Amino acid sequence: MSLRLYDTATREIRDFEPLRAGEVGIYHCGLTVQAAPHVGHIRKEVVFDVLRGWLEHLGYDVTVIANITDIDDKILVKSAEQGHPWWAHAYHNERELHRAYDILGCRPPTYEPRATGHITEMVELMQQLVDAGHAYPAADGSGDVYFDVHSWPSYGSLSGQRIDDMQAAEDADPRGKRDARDFALWKGHKDGEPETASWPTPWGRGRPGWHLECSAMVGKYLGDEFDIHGGGIDLQFPHHENELAQSTAAGRPFARWWMHNAWITTAGEKMSKSLGNSLLIPAVTERVRPIELRYYLVAPHYRSHVEFSFEALDEAAASFRRIEGYVVRATEVTGGVDADGGMPCADFVQAMDDDLATPAAVAAIHDCVREGNKLLADGDSPALQGNLASVRRMLGILRLDPLSAVWATASAGDDGALRRATDVLVRSLLEQRQQARADRDFATADRVRDQLRAAGIDVEDTPSGPRWTIES
Repeated sequence: MSLRLYDTATREIRDFEPLRAGEVGIYHCGLTVQAAPHVGHIRKEVVFDVLRGWLEHLGYDVTVIANITDIDDKILVKSAEQGHPWWAHAYHNERELHRAYDILGCRPPTYEPRATGHITEMVELMQQLVDAGHAYPAADGSGDVYFDVHSWPSYGSLSGQRIDDMQAAEDADPRGKRDARDFALWKGHKDGEPETASWPTPWGRGRPGWHLECSAMVGKYLGDEFDIHGGGIDLQFPHHENELAQSTAAGRPFARWWMHNAWITTAGEKMSKSLGNSLLIPAVTERVRPIELRYYLVAPHYRSHVEFSFEALDEAAASFRRIEGYVVRATEVTGGVDADGGMPCADFVQAMDDDLATPAAVAAIHDCVREGNKLLADGDSPALQGNLASVRRMLGILRLDPLSAVWATASAGDDGALRRATDVLVRSLLEQRQQARADRDFATADRVRDQLRAAGIDVEDTPSGPRWTIES
């Protein structure tokens, strides 16, 4: 079975064929760095990190471009409220995004262009659209430049809408527009805004509209046509719809595939800062380890909505620990294996080739772990080595191998790495103690408990398993 991916534009799962043999170019819309990223934001980063990992496993040379929107209305408003320069505010939150990448074990993009570094490309694209009759400067002299949606008959095709059925956004500024649904390519500089937040154009000083930025940057780094454009489902309209319209109107074929991950919701609503229900990554990883949070985000299908709850997060963490416990025990028995030398099992491959069906892929890993635990009990070392190598290879593709150096360097805070290392070591000893008790080897079980107590670790046996704390 070859790789098949769901295309949001055609609304069907299709066989994936890249533009160039052996190479894949991916662009996914990065963060508008108005504030630090929450769990809802970082799901997109994890989804496309998994896609990248699977494509690389299949032998593709993958280029990932993810932009940074570092100039925006909200950035100007929030930086002014906090009394910081807009560029300093944006840079601070960009670093928070990179911290979240690190915590969740996500590889950084191949390149991460900033909007403010690509004004020239944006002005050139605007000029093309104005010259072709698809864009116009506002007649009121404001310096705004708008895309004329009626000039492009296929506008609405990505989201399956007709122009006549669309309504202008409630917060849209109607000044100088021919039609209320026309969208801004460029926003003229306004009194009271920092002069540094504006750049010269043939139509006056100003700053880019959100949609223009992505079209200009993807064209620079991936060309007029590329393989996959991705982002959260909330970006399908209007952001990606507008990107597609302005790019194709400028003669660029643009994306061959559109991939959108679903929301993470809380109480049925999209997780967002404006709703006040966001959860920042460092705070969540005070409750569970970063690798457990990544497992929680990887396990559902990327097109499935996830209702966030700490109870579900705890269940996911417990599920991952069963995998981790096997990996640690089997590594102790075998002396270790080449983590890159194993072969994923057939069920895992079939699941990943079927539109990244991670629920089935994770289930395949658990099946292999159950088989591995039987091999541990039987003392079948050669078969155990093969099983462990396979499990670690599958986990490595998903960036969930607990023994990977990724998790030795990722940090949730100043003492995050130490806390996680302690947790891994303690859990390994507790697994040994549980096995000894199951084997009625109570002398070994007591000895492990005494070792932990000597190290200042207090163990409490509960109906759901042992719980450990550091003695005060």
